[in-house]
Amino acid sequence: MNWFKSSYSTSDGGECIEVATSAAAIHVRDSKDKAGPTLTFSPEAWSAFVSFAPEAQAAPVE
Repeated sequence: MNWFKSSYSTSDGGECIEVATSAAAIHVRDSKDKAGPTLTFSPEAWSAFVSFAPEAQAAPVE
């Protein structure tokens, strides 16, 4: 798989994820633990998450 770092990841090595894509799935892993577990999403689920994430980040935590 060809992994790339998220454009939202910081350059100081903090909270970073990497993503690999294929026609059938999107794979996500912690860039600091390349041998660790990965999350796998269908393209539809990934699209829904990417659309929802900015809204969730802007919402106040109660």
